[in-house]
Amino acid sequence: MSWSDADRAFMAQAIELATGRMGETWPNPAVGCVIVKDGRVIAQAATAPGGRPHAEEQAVPAAGAEVAGATVYVTLEPCGARSSGRQSCAHFLTEAQVGRVVVACLDPSPFAAGRGTERLRAKGLTVETGLMCEEGAALCEGFLHRLETGRPMVRISKDGAGFDGRFAASAKADLVTELKRLGEAGYTRLWTSPGELAEALREQGLLTD
Repeated sequence: MSWSDADRAFMAQAIELATGRMGETWPNPAVGCVIVKDGRVIAQAATAPGGRPHAEEQAVPAAGAEVAGATVYVTLEPCGARSSGRQSCAHFLTEAQVGRVVVACLDPSPFAAGRGTERLRAKGLTVETGLMCEEGAALCEGFLHRLETGRPMVRISKDGAGFDGRFAASAKADLVTELKRLGEAGYTRLWTSPGELAEALREQGLLTD
């Protein structure tokens, strides 16, 4: 896929929006959405604190009538279904009759897993994926880690900026059980300081470098 400089700039803007919400949107990942018409941004949004509303369902109404035929840049594949049963983000985009959707990376969760892009394409929308995928994937690494393991990701940090919270268990505790409990509570990305706990996590393969 050949991307234009404008495509890269608008996706970078979506990534910046999502980055600003890191640590505020769990149990959902932070997602950024930028809607462009005739080379001009007409709406933008990021996942709201607490994980809802999603970025697309905020940006589409904000764009108003201009949204028809617009290009949407989104950092993660729009959901094809919702756990709550509400309208999916793919539905919002098709109903709005946007013309093109550019996605940084696909979402393997049960509520996306290709269903979002399939729904968009089935309605005749142009869908392109993979633009700045590495940067997009970094935004949802904790979400995907929890999806795969049932545990939040844990990294060492000095100040915890952008994390869901701090992991402060005893180094002698059953760390897997403690992390599973926090995963069930919805945490996706935790931080800890260098020290005994960090070493215990590393020894058990529970610390992400």
